[in-house]
Amino acid sequence: MSVVDLARFMDDLATESGQAILPFFRAHFGLDDKARGGAAFDPVTEADRAAEVVLRNMIRQAFPTHGILGEEFGSERLDAECVWVLDPIDGTRAFIAGLPTWGTLIGLKRAGAAVRGLMHQPFLNERFFGDGASAKLRNARGERTLRTRRCESLKEAILATTDPRLFAEGEEAEGYRRIEPAVRMARYGADCYAYCMLAAGQIDLVVEAGLKPYDIVALIPIVEGAGGVVTAWDGGPATEGGRVIAAGDRRLHAAALAVLNP
Repeated sequence: MSVVDLARFMDDLATESGQAILPFFRAHFGLDDKARGGAAFDPVTEADRAAEVVLRNMIRQAFPTHGILGEEFGSERLDAECVWVLDPIDGTRAFIAGLPTWGTLIGLKRAGAAVRGLMHQPFLNERFFGDGASAKLRNARGERTLRTRRCESLKEAILATTDPRLFAEGEEAEGYRRIEPAVRMARYGADCYAYCMLAAGQIDLVVEAGLKPYDIVALIPIVEGAGGVVTAWDGGPATEGGRVIAAGDRRLHAAALAVLNP
């Protein structure tokens, strides 16, 4: 499949999964808690499952030799050269609260590297997509190229994290408590939208922990395609999730790593 055909296929994935999700948004629907043994609330909805079924069926039909890793239905053929990494609704808590700061994440890994990614917000009709070399936003106003903004120092930076309470007590929480007071402003609760706003040059830094591969793989090519950098807190690859940091400026990335790893 050519690059153009692959981009079109990813658009089709976004369109079809969005159609599966939207009837559930701001409506009454079933809700389950995946948490076990007293763990923190971990919601999943009928919309999550319906969208992932659509995505998996389309991928299996178009690419029967590809692997798939999804949040709701596990993995298949992870030893394949190409593996699709799916989160049907990243930001389920926002979704169930009727807030539009959620999105469908569709990522593609090749030989272990994140090579293409798309974040679709069907309610707002926005698609952020990238291939590591470039990134774009398509919405009702058309299509535009995304670029991160220059921001060298923490004191000038806008930081986002999903929820400071998600950092495990110990070095994770201590690291975050060091970095938030060092920035100009911090915002909570944006989930995948934070990375897309970083790619769009609206914010400068995202610091997270406890991520799964499906939380981050699709976002890496978008941020990197816009000129940013995404790594683990130790500076290594972020494709497996865990502790992740994204920055729009490499100088800011280095400064943040120094604070997280004193």
